[in-house]
Amino acid sequence: MGAVDALEKLAPVVLAFGCGVVLARRKVVPAESSKVFADYAFLFAVPCFLFGNIYRSDLGALFNWRAISGYAAAACAAAALIGVAAWVLGVRDPRGVALRIMAAVQVNTAYFAVPVFIMLFGNAAPIFPVLLFQVCVLSLIIISIMELGRPDRVGSPARRLGSAVAASLMTPVVIACNAGIVLNLLPVTVPGVVLDSFTFVGDSASPVALFALGLHLGGSGIKIRGTTMEEVWITGFKCVALPLITYAVCRFVFGVEGEWLSYLVLIAAMPAPQNLFIFAQRYDVGVDMSASLVIKSSVVALLLLPLWTQLVAHPT
Repeated sequence: MGAVDALEKLAPVVLAFGCGVVLARRKVVPAESSKVFADYAFLFAVPCFLFGNIYRSDLGALFNWRAISGYAAAACAAAALIGVAAWVLGVRDPRGVALRIMAAVQVNTAYFAVPVFIMLFGNAAPIFPVLLFQVCVLSLIIISIMELGRPDRVGSPARRLGSAVAASLMTPVVIACNAGIVLNLLPVTVPGVVLDSFTFVGDSASPVALFALGLHLGGSGIKIRGTTMEEVWITGFKCVALPLITYAVCRFVFGVEGEWLSYLVLIAAMPAPQNLFIFAQRYDVGVDMSASLVIKSSVVALLLLPLWTQLVAHPT
């Protein structure tokens, strides 16, 4: 894939995202409506897309255990680095450390990675194993730290933790992934009309999610002068260091090459997840910083996307 080809593949991303920004800035579409579009994508369109694609996928090829193990190892190494850095820089609240790890290591899969992969590769299947790892492992660890550190909740720590874990596993995206895997493995044939219906809805996930992100960024704006040094290094780590760590660990330690190496590096280059802000609000820790990191890492990731797209085209 040459530079021109890479930019051509990004044209739909720029169109959907850019129109959202322009329409919000000109107040043609209220920026507040971004939540409605985002909820449609997250609660309905993205799950439809994930279910249909996982059901049709070859799970043996989808779950490349060497590649997934390499990504998991890179994520754990990055989490350890961020945890140590946060502690050295004076963050003593375990919830604050956990929030910074989440911002620097987890990626925006449903709202950002899925539409980008659809536009670039026509398929978001490589994201599914990483999504499950992120939700079922990384998020559960973050939730555990947050729940156990809350001073305002009644009930035993085990009960608080159990309810939070159950809620995270019952999100539509996770349910869709698990349902697709189960029905793929079982001798069950889903009628073609049902799959076509899921495809019809799922095809709207990519442009709607990008349009929603554009509306949000166009309405909130970016205040560069108010950026703290902590926001700078976390954003830099997320958008630059994490993809490089992923490349090094996956290629030189786990021997991952070819398309899977490209997929994993590009996934790692995605911005901080939108639920970072949701977690911050829920647990009342680092709310302003979280909102800023979600927005600024999204902008930086978009600006660097053509570069990463070109680099992963020739990973070996």
